[in-house]
Amino acid sequence: MKRFTLMTAAALTVALATSAPRAADTPGVTATEIKIGNTSPYSGPASTYGVLGKLETAFFGMVNEQGGVAGHKIDYISLDDTYSPPKTVEQIRRLVEQDNVAFSFATLGTPTNSAIVRYMNQKKVPHLFLATGADKWGDYKDYPWTIGWQPSYRTEAQIYTKYILKEKPDAKIALLYQNDDFGKDYFLGMKDVLGDKFDKMVTVATYEATDATIDSQLTSLQAAGDDVLVVAALPKMSAQAIRKVHDLAWKPMFFMSNVSISVGAVMNPAGADNGIGIVSGAFVKDPSDPTWANDPGMNEWRAFMNKYMPGADQSDNNYVVAYGFSKTMLQVLKQCNGDFSRENIMAQANNLHDLEIPVLLPGLKINTSPTNHHPVRAMQLEKWDGKKWVLFGDVIQGAPS
Repeated sequence: MKRFTLMTAAALTVALATSAPRAADTPGVTATEIKIGNTSPYSGPASTYGVLGKLETAFFGMVNEQGGVAGHKIDYISLDDTYSPPKTVEQIRRLVEQDNVAFSFATLGTPTNSAIVRYMNQKKVPHLFLATGADKWGDYKDYPWTIGWQPSYRTEAQIYTKYILKEKPDAKIALLYQNDDFGKDYFLGMKDVLGDKFDKMVTVATYEATDATIDSQLTSLQAAGDDVLVVAALPKMSAQAIRKVHDLAWKPMFFMSNVSISVGAVMNPAGADNGIGIVSGAFVKDPSDPTWANDPGMNEWRAFMNKYMPGADQSDNNYVVAYGFSKTMLQVLKQCNGDFSRENIMAQANNLHDLEIPVLLPGLKINTSPTNHHPVRAMQLEKWDGKKWVLFGDVIQGAPS
């Protein structure tokens, strides 16, 4: 009898091993839970973006309240990296090697993700839907385990430059950008369009993410006689730029990176009237725009915010973007059909086809494949009227360089 019991146990072990991924193949996954890791700047120079991590935490709390995914509750571990690349490395190593997360999701920032991208790919840990539009996140050959989400900054800069040439063919352009891969994508995108004309048409100034102000750079750019200004900066510096340009009584055609157009975090603190006429690019619906007052997708978002984030500033479009990230991630988890091995998670992240996300602009859909790691590839230009962002023109499809 004892021999029979042991043989039955052994047979059962074999059967289980052949019918489901082994525990060694599914780090961060138990029979009832899946661990997901994230780093966000809850403090430091980019702390404005900490709201993304807060929404994602609330979103997965909602998912758990509704029963989780395939019988698994989500343990979302979001750590503060202060927007400091060395700190990001430290926190990601903790998440992967100590907390044993299955994958990372929506880690924020270009310089911070640049510090961990090789590590994540060497470890073959899915590095999914990064909260940064750096063009290189589409490099599926060098970084097959990394995938972006939002439109490429380089493509965004190309769109702005083509519009500038259409409206002011003889423009003298001032470009102010953060001196890292985030800002350099705007430099490269403008150069893609201008080519040999770049040096003649563009005056360049840079700043460091840790700088206190950008006043001196803007004063110098105005003195150069430029009549167009493109600012690729974080929210704090973008708000400073709006105020300083106003104080200088400078009236350039003004473009600002889409990552820094939040009404609550940038435009109002800068002085709403000071930014009238600024142009940017949009890919999600603006929560302050009455166009979307009765939009089903935005009503879904508002209902979520009211229930799970009461008191949060619903004019801050960072909450809208984070909801888009989270809905996309949830779809991937659902497509896994209970197989949360890293290989299958990555396979499903590479297998999104015409996915409709309620907060994306009409006509925009999520598409991915093993050779397409830029899920959102289109934008529409918009202009600040002192109260809201007003869309104009057509949705512009782009392709990263």
